[in-house]
Amino acid sequence: MPISAGEPDALSARLGYLLKHAQLRLAGLSAEALAPFGINGRELAVLAVLAAREPLSQLEAAGRLGLDRTTMVALIDSLEAKKLVERLRSPHDRRKNIVPLTAYGQDCLRRAEQARLETEQRFLAPLSRQDADHLVRALQALVAAPQDGED
Repeated sequence: MPISAGEPDALSARLGYLLKHAQLRLAGLSAEALAPFGINGRELAVLAVLAAREPLSQLEAAGRLGLDRTTMVALIDSLEAKKLVERLRSPHDRRKNIVPLTAYGQDCLRRAEQARLETEQRFLAPLSRQDADHLVRALQALVAAPQDGED
């Protein structure tokens, strides 16, 4: 159970605890916001990556998302079953399939991204605009920083 704002607790200053519970809260709000579109947050991320300017293959999209091949195949299968994407032979390389969004997928992405943005804004509402911007930039820096053993 999350701690309340004014309650002193042995966990209230632990970064891992705070990040976990913030993520759980945001994930719950996001799931609720995306439910009307029939997709989850992971599927929305795949749609966003596939909507890039140049058509991507499953493998290229998996690389951009940091997903393994098996997980990516399952996600594309799910999105294809929902008529949001289609697999097509690349016009530039017949050995490669590309995965563009369908017109329905483009519309779903547009509406779901708006819902995601509104959800994130509601989630960050307890913070000032400046604090929310700082939080996002700090998290971006942490995610982008090389970890021990990485170059």
